[in-house]
Amino acid sequence: MDPEKVVFLFSLFILPVLYTMNNVPAFQEPYAILQIGVAVLVMVFLFFKLTNRINRPKDPMYFVCAEFSFCCIIDLVSAMEHDGYISGLMDFYQKTGEPYLGTPYAIMMCYWDGVAHFIMYLLMVRRMHRKRPYRNLGLFWAGSLLGNMVVFVAGIVIGKYGMELRPAFWLNMPFLLMPMWGAVSFFRRPRDPSLITVSKIERRHKQSLMWRPFDVVLMLGLCAAMAFSLFRGLVVLGCPLEIFTSYLTKYEPYLSDPVAYPKVMMMCYLFYALPLLGSFVYGLYRPGCTWMLDWTVFVAGAMTQCQWAHIGASLHPRTLPRYHIPEASKTLVLVANVLYALVPLLVARRVSNDPAYFMTQASLGKAGYERKMN
Repeated sequence: MDPEKVVFLFSLFILPVLYTMNNVPAFQEPYAILQIGVAVLVMVFLFFKLTNRINRPKDPMYFVCAEFSFCCIIDLVSAMEHDGYISGLMDFYQKTGEPYLGTPYAIMMCYWDGVAHFIMYLLMVRRMHRKRPYRNLGLFWAGSLLGNMVVFVAGIVIGKYGMELRPAFWLNMPFLLMPMWGAVSFFRRPRDPSLITVSKIERRHKQSLMWRPFDVVLMLGLCAAMAFSLFRGLVVLGCPLEIFTSYLTKYEPYLSDPVAYPKVMMMCYLFYALPLLGSFVYGLYRPGCTWMLDWTVFVAGAMTQCQWAHIGASLHPRTLPRYHIPEASKTLVLVANVLYALVPLLVARRVSNDPAYFMTQASLGKAGYERKMN
């Protein structure tokens, strides 16, 4: 059986585990949940290590994908149970495990993890098995999960749930640390092989901006995204000017939600996304910025996930009505937020589809690209 099918089927075994814990009171104590969670993580790792002892995977990311795929089902069940689609599997966890998983942001985050990340894990396992490159997919996953967990963990600590931390909170630490390791690992790997010639690089470098209208559009989009990042950062920081206070009340009141997730997210956009988006403008203007091949994919993963959770949470019925987007401005706010997520995706797509403009002759061999001299 293909390894991705094994990972998929084994992940479903968490369902009887959750059902058992939900019906055995002894397993519902706060420290018992932490101990069982750690034990399950260890058992999943040992299972995949023992089942692959003959043809042991050389890439440690295989075990990360297998382990985290198991947890994706937990997140999906959690989100569906909070939204009332299913019941009887995680009632105990909502009460004595992590009560903040019932917040709209956490529910949308769990949907993303249970669907998008789960698909990414299966695709990476499939590519490992077939010895096909998956570096760009790995960078997108690392950015997505890291952006996810930075906002989630920081929001828990500084938000209204900061005084209600339970032992199960520490189960989030592997999901915060592993994407950091994964990002470093993928940044250090040779780039995915592709046929790029020195002559093609030279031709691309000679193209002026006037003959690259799509790049001009992307640069304008990046500048608009930078302005939006700065503006919303000042909004959550409490700038007293009327334009900022008016935006908070008439357009995105969700930014003032006491759960603190939107505030943490806007701070991440202000201090991290803003300078990175600015560097992408430079990278589109100046040929030979090899770092664009990696960082655009990583940032696209982070911002796509964050915007998914932010937009979904601001519309979710569990969000208090006073924090919902007003009907009069809903279309404008949604379009702005969707475009804000779309711009980095389009930049990453443009860079990945035509990497020659961002390569240099010196980096050609280092990146593992095949040279063809005309």
